[in-house]
Amino acid sequence: MSKITVDHIFTSESVSEGHPDKVCDLISDAILDACIEKDSKSRVACETLVATNLVVNAGEITCSKWDDIDSEQIARDVVKEIGYNKEEYEFCDTTFKYITNIHGQSPDISQGVTEGTGLYTEQGAGDQGMMFGYATRSTESLMPAPIAYSHLLLDKLQQIRKKGEISYLRPDSKSQVSVRHIDGDPVEITSVVVSHQTDDVSIDLIRKDLIEVAKSTLDFTGLLTDKTEYYINPTGKFVIGGPHGDAGLTGRKIIVDTYGGVGSHGGGAFSGKDPSKVDRSAAYYSRYVAKNIVAAGLAKKCEIQVAYAIGVAKPLSINVDTYGTGNIEDKALEKIVIESGIFDFRPSVLIMELGLLTPKGWKYKDTAAYGHFGRDIFPWEKTDKIADLKKAARI
Repeated sequence: MSKITVDHIFTSESVSEGHPDKVCDLISDAILDACIEKDSKSRVACETLVATNLVVNAGEITCSKWDDIDSEQIARDVVKEIGYNKEEYEFCDTTFKYITNIHGQSPDISQGVTEGTGLYTEQGAGDQGMMFGYATRSTESLMPAPIAYSHLLLDKLQQIRKKGEISYLRPDSKSQVSVRHIDGDPVEITSVVVSHQTDDVSIDLIRKDLIEVAKSTLDFTGLLTDKTEYYINPTGKFVIGGPHGDAGLTGRKIIVDTYGGVGSHGGGAFSGKDPSKVDRSAAYYSRYVAKNIVAAGLAKKCEIQVAYAIGVAKPLSINVDTYGTGNIEDKALEKIVIESGIFDFRPSVLIMELGLLTPKGWKYKDTAAYGHFGRDIFPWEKTDKIADLKKAARI
């Protein structure tokens, strides 16, 4: 029977730090950073809302040094750093109204999450639910190509904007990259979309400049062709943007934050949550496991699913799926993940292993824009289990 060639186009988007939802993620994570720096045992679930010249913080924070933390100043510093520093934007670091309504973590949750309390003496998961991690050989970062290149393009544009190399760029922007794959391997970028907030300047100038940036940024992939289509500010004008153009909320870009729609998602957002919330920490650890499996050559792509009950340390289930690309059976690989001792999904252990309460060389705010995965500055991106996995798999 002849092999069937799978030929398809997959598209993913990214949004910049100036996008209203990302403004919220950045503020929430900056407040988390401040709490952990003051008290590593802080429990943080911080939500942010932004709109025209307005920032609202709400949620649950238990931090022994909370009185020393100025959440309003943190929000203003973040907004300024992003680049919303002109009153004409209708969202400005010096003029927005600030409202806060934050209180401590519920004791009902705390007794199940704090080690030594509740029904179980070991630190339990901060919530129920399922989390996923994914990795693929499609790119050097072991990320799906469409989301990796969408992030890369916006990261380059924000660098250009902040250096003043294109003076008319404003903070809000979105990108979208469509990649044709044959049998799972990326072979061509079919289209690139960039919608970038700007001053009121000629659309012809904007399209000329941003197409040039897109080509120079993505040229290294070898996937651009004469047929690649570019859509730059397709409506013709994008001057009103940021929180003045659209309200924003924390945790509303969960697909942008992960794998761009490739694989599965458990539904939990990341930003503003301390690592006792397995929505965040177990998703990071699942990426760590999946990436090491792919890096070890045990599969071309891999997805890990883990599920928890609130207050219980031991996962309810762990599933490994290599989509038929594994060098050994998925059940055998699953057994290695669960029983070999190479990995440990208990919250207290994975938090310690990844240093999630003692960040070194990174901050949670660094994760909030341009992807939580695929950047080597984060400890869940390390591939230090390759030798152990190969030994366990006997290859």
